Amino acid sequence: MVAVCDRELLNTTITHEKITVTVHDSFYGTTLASEEEVRTALKKAGNINIMGERAVNIAISLNLVTRSECIMIGKVPHAQIYRI
Repeated sequence: MVAVCDRELLNTTITHEKITVTVHDSFYGTTLASEEEVRTALKKAGNINIMGERAVNIAISLNLVTRSECIMIGKVPHAQIYRI
């Protein structure tokens, strides 16, 4: 399982209509990673949780997800990817 979010989203709450998501560092962690480190982790992961424009764009560039497969929570893209 790899969880990645844009750093400015950590410990914030995002609301859109009936959906409220708090982006906890207890889930996403506090370790900052370079784009290359994120790419490497995403390539190897079986389960992925990504939140935020930069994080989602990395997954899109790796062909792991398309923009249309992401949900928007307010203006923040989010996706979960499961490899079987």
